[in-house]
Parts: sequence; structure tokens; C-alpha cells
Amino acid sequence: MGAGTDMSFEEKRAWIYAAIAAGVPVIYFALILRQIPTTDVTQIAYVGPMLAAIGAAIAANIITTIAAALASPKEADKKDERDKQINRLGEHIAFYVMSILALIPLGLTMAESAPFWIAHTLYLAFVLSALTSSIVKIVAYRRGL
Repeated sequence: MGAGTDMSFEEKRAWIYAAIAAGVPVIYFALILRQIPTTDVTQIAYVGPMLAAIGAAIAANIITTIAAALASPKEADKKDERDKQINRLGEHIAFYVMSILALIPLGLTMAESAPFWIAHTLYLAFVLSALTSSIVKIVAYRRGL
């Protein structure tokens, strides 16, 4: 797409996903990690908040995507071959990011680290994978495939 043109619905979805994939974890990590200096990690209640953050991210993604589709109903149904290729590229690279980053919680598990650290490194791997997918897609839309 050239300068001055509107972005496609699929690009809008990539921006929505990126914003949510970055925003929700920042809030979550700010709330949980600030407890580390004063509380042993085995005593930090993180399971409920982590599940809430994951649920909130899923719900926010669904709601904002629906809102974007309602705002531009004619665009929401349009998906061409380029959109499919960009989606494939983003998901492909994100798969490798997730695969590599999953080695960290695996290593922590083998080292018998606290579940707190295992869960958080795995959550961070998912977050970074989602961000990678979105960023790759956005760059592909902006610079061309």
C-alpha cells in the first residue's frame, strides 16, 4: 500500500493484536513483578491474575476486532492472496520465536526452578511470539511482501 492509502482490515487486525499483545502483559507484569522485592516468589498469587490477563487479552482482541468490523463491514470480508501470504509469514516466524523461547521454561523446569519463573517465562514466550507475529505482518503490509 502506498502512502496516504487506508490500511486493509487485515492490517488493522495486526495493529489491534499488537496493541493488546503488548498492553495487557505490561499491566500484568507491572502488578506481579513489583511484589518480588518484598515477597518470596513462592508466596505470590499469580495464577488467577495470569489467567485473567490471558482472558482479558482474548476478550479484548475479539471485542476490538468485532468493533473494527462493524466500523468497516465491507472491508471486514475482504481477504486476498497477499493477506493470506502475510498472515502465513507472520505466523511462520512467530512459530520459530515461540519454539526457541520455549527452551527457557523447559530449562527452568529441568533445573527444578520455582513454578513462578517457569510460568512467567512461558507466558513471556507467548507474548513475544504474538508481538513478533504482529510486527512481521505490519512490516510486510507497510514495506511490501
